[in-house]
Amino acid sequence: MSKLDKPLAVGRTAEIYVWEDGYVLKLFLEWCPVHWVEREAQIASAVTQAGLPTPRAGAIVEVEGRHGLVYERVQGISMLEAFNRRPWQLVKLARILADLHVEMHQRSLPDLPSQRAGLERAIRSAPALSEDLRAAVLQSLAHLPEGDRLCHGDFHPDNVLLTPEGPTIIDWMTAARGNPWADVARTCIILSAGALPERPLARWLLESARRWVYRIYLRRYQAAFPDSNGQLQAWLPIQAAARLNEDIPGERQSLLQFVQTAFA
Repeated sequence: MSKLDKPLAVGRTAEIYVWEDGYVLKLFLEWCPVHWVEREAQIASAVTQAGLPTPRAGAIVEVEGRHGLVYERVQGISMLEAFNRRPWQLVKLARILADLHVEMHQRSLPDLPSQRAGLERAIRSAPALSEDLRAAVLQSLAHLPEGDRLCHGDFHPDNVLLTPEGPTIIDWMTAARGNPWADVARTCIILSAGALPERPLARWLLESARRWVYRIYLRRYQAAFPDSNGQLQAWLPIQAAARLNEDIPGERQSLLQFVQTAFA
């Protein structure tokens, strides 16, 4: 296939296109190096072999000067879209999100990159952090337990597809070997810190819905893995500092304030 149609979805690092029958192409943006694509292909293969529900990855291809990864196409909508279409299913969907995370964290893939190393790189590069605050965050990170569990690194409702065969996890680009509570903290930051609409009513509705999702997800997860040592609270400011490296305008100020308060 040489000509691409309108993308099915657009993300911060890639676009999704219809490919051949039964497949889609995740085509990375021009600035993304090819080793990102190669790494995702290796991780996707390992995750599939581990038995987690995820689309099978195929060949790496080059289209219009950009590199991409072919995946089998799964039919369904994202969990985020399901929240919008069927808000009465919020409790059920939030529990599914937690159950998938529990299932993931029961597995260990020792050949994956280090979660701690990835967080350290992100924190060192985060433009909003002062040098004193950066040093405090890195010192805290150095004292937290590393772990050897399979962690997604960007697990949230938009990276879960609801299909006729069941929920499927996508976008393993940031997967790593690490501490599951660090992975939960990343999810909690995303569920609580995302930018909100400016319109008051829409803002109130979305903020209320995500607060419920946060609570139900976390309660369900902790029922399986009790946080007896208070690890989540220790990891939250670490993940907030690391996310500042993504420099998302609608989140920057709230994340920075959270980190500053945690290390005041």
